[in-house]
Amino acid sequence: METDGTFESRDTRKGAVPRPAGPPPDSAPAASRAHPRVPPTPPAYEVRPAAPGSVPAPPSAPPPPNVPPPPSRAPGVTGAPGSSPVVAWLDAPRPKAGLGIWRFRHVPPPEAPTRLAPVTFVGMLIPAAVGLIIWSAWRSNTLPYADLLLRTLTPNDWWYALTTSPKDWEGVAAHSVFDGALFLALVWGVGALGSWGRVTRHYLDRCRPAVRAALAGAGALIVLAFVFSETLGLGWPPLPVVDPVACLAALVTGGWDVPKSPFFVYPMRALITAAVVWPFARVGEWPSLFRQWRARSAPGGAPVPTAPAGPVTPRSQWPELRGAGEHAAADLLAGELVAGRMNDVDCARVRRGWRKSDQDAKRRTALVDTLLRQGAAAGAHPSGDRDLPSRAATHDLLLGQVRVGRWAAAERTPKAYHGAGLALDPGLLGTSLLAVGPSGAGKTRSLVAPVVESLTLQALTGAVAVVAVGAAGAPLGPDEAYDVVIRLGDPSSRYDLDLYAGATDPDEAAGFLAEGLVGDVEGVETRRAATVLAQLIGPYRAAYGRFPTVPVLRELLEARPEILEALLDLLPNDGAHAMRRELESRMRQVGTATDVGPVLADRLTALDRPVFAEFFGGGRDVRPFSLRAVAQHPMRVRVSLPDGGHEEAGRLLNRLLLAQFQQVTRDRAGSGHFACLVLDDAAGALTPGTVRAFQRLRPQNAGVVLALRTLAEVPEALHGPLLAGVGCRMAFAGLPTWDGRAFAEAWGTERVETTEVAHHTVFADQPMTRAFHALRKLVTGKAVTTEAVTVREVERQRWSASDLAHAVPPGHAVLSLTHVRGEHTPPLLVELRG
Repeated sequence: METDGTFESRDTRKGAVPRPAGPPPDSAPAASRAHPRVPPTPPAYEVRPAAPGSVPAPPSAPPPPNVPPPPSRAPGVTGAPGSSPVVAWLDAPRPKAGLGIWRFRHVPPPEAPTRLAPVTFVGMLIPAAVGLIIWSAWRSNTLPYADLLLRTLTPNDWWYALTTSPKDWEGVAAHSVFDGALFLALVWGVGALGSWGRVTRHYLDRCRPAVRAALAGAGALIVLAFVFSETLGLGWPPLPVVDPVACLAALVTGGWDVPKSPFFVYPMRALITAAVVWPFARVGEWPSLFRQWRARSAPGGAPVPTAPAGPVTPRSQWPELRGAGEHAAADLLAGELVAGRMNDVDCARVRRGWRKSDQDAKRRTALVDTLLRQGAAAGAHPSGDRDLPSRAATHDLLLGQVRVGRWAAAERTPKAYHGAGLALDPGLLGTSLLAVGPSGAGKTRSLVAPVVESLTLQALTGAVAVVAVGAAGAPLGPDEAYDVVIRLGDPSSRYDLDLYAGATDPDEAAGFLAEGLVGDVEGVETRRAATVLAQLIGPYRAAYGRFPTVPVLRELLEARPEILEALLDLLPNDGAHAMRRELESRMRQVGTATDVGPVLADRLTALDRPVFAEFFGGGRDVRPFSLRAVAQHPMRVRVSLPDGGHEEAGRLLNRLLLAQFQQVTRDRAGSGHFACLVLDDAAGALTPGTVRAFQRLRPQNAGVVLALRTLAEVPEALHGPLLAGVGCRMAFAGLPTWDGRAFAEAWGTERVETTEVAHHTVFADQPMTRAFHALRKLVTGKAVTTEAVTVREVERQRWSASDLAHAVPPGHAVLSLTHVRGEHTPPLLVELRG
């Protein structure tokens, strides 16, 4: 078990959240029904039946018909004896923490004990010494201008001429009043200037509350003993507090009748006692101790906290539902939790559905009705899945976090991050993430695979749609963890990729198709290429009712006269004037110096190969998948790119998928789920157009995760815009220096305080001094020098290119994060093996 700043489950490799152990043995299988993997929207997708099984009905509701069974899993979090592990996970504390910190049972590191500097004690003693000198001079009547002040503020007939010797009792009382006023002013001044209160609290804060209160009470008793020493019969003179108050009352009333009255003496002494005790009561925190004592002495003896740290009702009791009056649904879900028929995916899905129904009374009523009928299976994913076949990372679906490592306790890392877990969530991925590191640095194993697994889990709650793109052998999870698996170039693939992403507008389809074909070609303008494509696929769709396949599009781009004339003859004379004009314009451009058709046809050759003959709409039994469905439904899609001798086709498809994703996620700011595209190898995928579009993904509740071996796989002109367009940047160990230079410039500089010590040789002018210096040099072997210390603030790079290339240990990376809310962290060292 690792603690280092966090408390987590005993098994951090198999998941830190519970999964139910399945239905009890006495449950009987119920009739199963087919659950479509995606909602029935075009294009059509495969429908896979759910596994047979049943969920035992809770005591408060009849057995729900035809609901998918919970997954068979061993719990990963242990709670109190007799309680469900899911309850322990749900009720676990998740305190507020910094950006990117794993919050599940996170415990902030204890603050280092502060030590008072020696100058603080000197600052305490100097005001005290000055106060004693002033008081001694006042008592001995040697304080300058004291007589003038006393005669100015009092009548002259109280004193003998030109002196402050009293003639009667009024002068004696005036002296006593001035003694008390000066004493109180000196006490206040010494305490304020010497920071006596701060020093006292510094030491008392280390004590337990009872000891602190006792020490404060002892201090109050000592001071009271000096104030009422005459009353208590002690041998030392009292402090000038009681007598000045009595003398002031005598001067105000004109005699000693009132000050000697019991109706004045006892209240006056009580007020003085309260005034003396009050600061000690504050320092000793007596009021809080008194409230705790009253709470313990109340009937039942249970202490009542004045400021509870968390909600009164635990999450496992569903306080949201109870607060809305839905006690029956809350009791049902609580019973499902205790019985082990509800896992973390179910909890996150139900809580999300409840939050989404806040402003819709009809939707909330429907949700409550579904909960009462189906229990934990209410609102399950259309695929019927309620968990993944297996988990390799540590997840907290309540916050949408996945743990990918820990923050290293390095010099540049703030204390709050030392040893804490490193976690990513959709709020961070919504600003897009770029990870750069050489092969073997652990990008896929330590970052991409956990992030993809987290997104597929959250897709089961309806919160995320994910498209994972990588080579066929990339460890991005089993096929059973996805709704749609597209294996391009594999004849056994059950799905095909729609080259046009379900678009109906030829200009829209031509835009991202041109980005994928020639977006990386220098000297070819993407806008002109899109125009050429639109001039061909628009008339073809008008003639045939569909967009052309790859071989047909290649023939159209090669612009043989008979092919274009045949297409022109197929266009109807009525209603297709615009398409005829587009095609005729294209025919006039063929063979000119600015014609980009041959370039497009040449790039399209990478997809017009026999291995892709059954793909991109060219097969008989076509199951096309459109990336547009990801923007509409919380789907899990896996795209396996061809390997072997088809690297160029893989890079082209990467560019095409990225351009399609950016296009289909437009104008979806109000969408309820987060859409994410993960490119395990983004080599060749980035173009000027796609890099410019990164900033538009954030307000559309979408993001991308890009992994690169080196920035050299991106055109040099795009290094700066790329690092500026993504919010999260990650540099793995082994980064080359030229890549580190780009990251260092993106992370900028910070102001730090530096100390420089210079040694200067001392040259003496006097003969005797020179003789002593020569003797000292002869004995020590060193010349006589003086030290010059210079402290100044300078700007330095947060991480230099050399540090990124040579100072990052293996298994580590430097990561900076940005949240969609605008919060950000500086680049910090993280350990990915922790």
